[in-house]
Parts: sequence; C-alpha cells; structure tokens
Amino acid sequence: MWALLSVSDKRGLVPFAQGLLALGFRLLATGGTHKALVEAGLPVTYISDFTGFPEVLEGRVKTLHPKVHAGLLARPDQEGELKALGFERIALLAVNLYPFRETVARGASFEEALEQIDIGGPAMLRAAAKNHLAVLPVCDPEDYGRVLEALKEGPTPEFRRELARKAFAHTATYDAAIAEWLSGEKFPEEKFLVLRQEAPLRYGENPHQEAALYRVAGEEGPLLAARILQGKAMSFNNYLDAEAAWNLVSEFQEPACVAVKHQNPCGVALGETPLEAYRKAYEADPVSIFGGIVAFNRPVDGPTALAMGEVFLEVVLAPAFTQEAQEVFAKRKNLRLLEVPFPAQGPYLDLRRLRGGMLLQDADTEDPTAPRVVTQKAPTEAEWRDLWFAWKVVKHVRSNAIVVAKGGKTLGIGVGQTNRYAAAKHALKSAKEGARGAVLASDAFFPFDDVVRLAGEFGIAAIIQPGGSVRDEDSIRAADELGLAMVFTGVRHFKH
Repeated sequence: MWALLSVSDKRGLVPFAQGLLALGFRLLATGGTHKALVEAGLPVTYISDFTGFPEVLEGRVKTLHPKVHAGLLARPDQEGELKALGFERIALLAVNLYPFRETVARGASFEEALEQIDIGGPAMLRAAAKNHLAVLPVCDPEDYGRVLEALKEGPTPEFRRELARKAFAHTATYDAAIAEWLSGEKFPEEKFLVLRQEAPLRYGENPHQEAALYRVAGEEGPLLAARILQGKAMSFNNYLDAEAAWNLVSEFQEPACVAVKHQNPCGVALGETPLEAYRKAYEADPVSIFGGIVAFNRPVDGPTALAMGEVFLEVVLAPAFTQEAQEVFAKRKNLRLLEVPFPAQGPYLDLRRLRGGMLLQDADTEDPTAPRVVTQKAPTEAEWRDLWFAWKVVKHVRSNAIVVAKGGKTLGIGVGQTNRYAAAKHALKSAKEGARGAVLASDAFFPFDDVVRLAGEFGIAAIIQPGGSVRDEDSIRAADELGLAMVFTGVRHFKH
C-alpha cells in the first residue's frame, strides 16, 4: 500500500511516517517532505521516481499526473483497470496546503503570493476525499495519531467520512482566502466567511437555543486570544457582554473600569488606580452592576479584587491579574477571570444576520477630527475632559443613547429608548442632583430643542452631540438662553 505525503506543515510528520511504515505502508513524498523524511533516515520514494516523469516548470507541476490521480480516484471495483494501466492504488494521502493566508498577512508581494497558491495539493486532496471509502484523506497534523489508531483496527466509514469533510473544508477555506485576496475589496461581489468552531456553548441567549463559539478564519480577536484563569465556561451572553466591555474600556488611555449589563455600560469611570476606577464605576449604578461583567484596562491587584467581593459578578476582564488578586478571586469558584490582550485593536467588519441574507459594515471606530463649539459659552477645561469621556461612553450605548457624566464618572445612562427625550429623561433622573454642573453626551443629533431644555432644568453645564439636524439652530438658541456650552462633533454613533 502506498501512502503519499506532501505537507507544508511538518508538525508530527516523522512519527506519522514511522507509524505508517510499521503498518506496512510504502512512502511516497514530494519536495520538502521527501527531504525531511530522508534526513530522518526513513525509506521513501520520490514522486518523480513513482510517476516516471520529472518535476517541471520549477516544481509547479509534479503531482498532476495520471498515475497519482488514478491511484487516488480508483474505486475498489476499478482495481482491474488500474492494474491494466500499470498503476497502483494510493491508500492514504496526507496533504496540507501552502501557507497562503500567512504569506499575505506578512505583506508579501503579489508575485510571491501567487506562488503560494497550491494547485496540486488541493487537486489531490479533493480526489482522495471524493474517494474516501477507498483512500484516507488526511489534512490536519492533529489527526495523525487518530489515523494510525484507526488503521490498526480498520477505519470505519464514519471516520473516513469525517476525514473527507475536513479535507473539503480545508480546500474550501483555502480557496476562500485566495478569492478574498484577489478581489482586493472590502465588499466584493462574493464574500466568503469561513468559521471554525472554537467551542460548543451550553446554550444561547436562552436555554432552549443551541449555540457555539466560532472563530473567523484569518482574523484575530482579544476575547478569542484571552486566557481563562478560572471559573465556569463562558456562556453565549457572557461573550456578548465581555466583547462590549472590552471594546469600551479600550477607548481609554487612563486607568478605567467598565461595568456592562446586557451589552450596555451601566457604570464607567476613570481613576488614578484600578481600585479608584472600580469604586467610582460601582457607585455609578450599584444596582445594575449585580450579575454584570467588569473590565479594566490595567492589571488588577489584590485591593481591587477585595473591593469587588462586595457584589456578585459573572466575569472580570483585565490585561493581567496579580498573584494576590488571583488568590482573592479563587475563593469565588464560579467567577470567570479572563486575561485579555489590551487594547482591542484593528479594523473589522460588523456583521448582522437577516433571514436569507446579511448586512456588513465597517465597525464604528470613527473619532471626531474637528469638533466645534457652537454656543456663545465654551466648555471649561474640566468640562472638556468630561465631554470627551462621556462621548467615548455614549459611542458604546444602544440608541437612542444619552450619557450624563462628571469627574470621569457616569452618573446616568439612557439606553435604547424609542425617542431621544425619553433617553435623556432616564439618564438625568438617574443622575439626580449629580446632574448639576455635569455634562451630557448624545449619540445622535437633537431633532428638537426639548433635550437641551430638559438638560437645563437639571443643571447640565455642557452638551456634546453630532449636530446635523435641520433644527440645530433651535437647540443652539436654547443652549444660549440657558447658558449652556454645546459642542458639535460631526460624527454620529447610532448603535441599533
């Protein structure tokens, strides 16, 4: 029996080849794979010696030969025809493809990337996968041990089918990467989204919904790279809330703490230390934080961990945790502790599913470049700091969104209301007396002057909003009448 080995990823190659030899296989190999096996002292036949035809076109053509593909594609009932041709069956094929995604990711030239498009590998792998009842297609080095064990007993049809599925997924993923690269467009005519399952989840948003976590091939993400230091497995809702918390806490350079509930911030604060930031975020809404998720953009120390014992939390995220902090948290067995790469970086596409379709857009990472004061009164230096703080927070709140803040701390957050006045009313009432001298941020413009006048009633000192309404002048006039400062950013942050 022949086993043909042609692998780019040579992890586990030699032990696998040794195992095949022990089971009675004869080895065939190409190029670098042949060289690695020869250097390991293993008996192996070079592909050109097998086909009787030399590699041509600088190695571009070496396995595209009838003797190879007939040996992979012949069904058991075609054995006579195969022998009449003087060909032999290839009973196992181990192929993984040239590292195309990695080549493109490191900035290779167009010509170099073209050379990393594998032709013979996918052709052989698809042939073996099609004929998997007679040939074992192996594309994942992690499967080598399982393949050797299966060969000892005789591979079951189910095992063969599993390997065939993986082989077709491997070539489909590869082709998707090439098509994406060749398009050179953010929104090409065909968009291929390749997902790899990271883990099954206990359930989705509700217990009756099945769910799983997937990784997008070729992309990185802080939560997918996180180290889970302790606690129960993350749930579907945990991941959504943790992503929201990490995206918001990554907005800040200063030590910050973000508490999130149902993908919306309920308390956000800055501090000189993580402990101060946490205490301020907790004070912002001590009710909603219960059962929530808390994220820090600085390492969490022991005193901060002790302070967090005051409330039940689902997840705590930070770039690092001191040994003392981990010892404190260890007493809360179910609390999930995630060490996450900081900050959340890089452009990405936001995907929203429709029945039978999908919406794609750029992620909302735009920052104002030319904010302008539109009122007679300008914000003070302290008000400017709070305006920018509130603006960063409101960007991450579901629309209609209003944030009231002062001293680097949220005082009231109006979330997801069907009209902006209701959102403002909720935020201002939550802030209570703290609204006096505070600032107010809105994710979108005011269609009327009612929010400005409501803010004036509560004693708000300054407002930041995108501007752009046909009635902007009404809001500006109201702000001037009430002695408020108002800033237009020119950037809207709807978050439906």
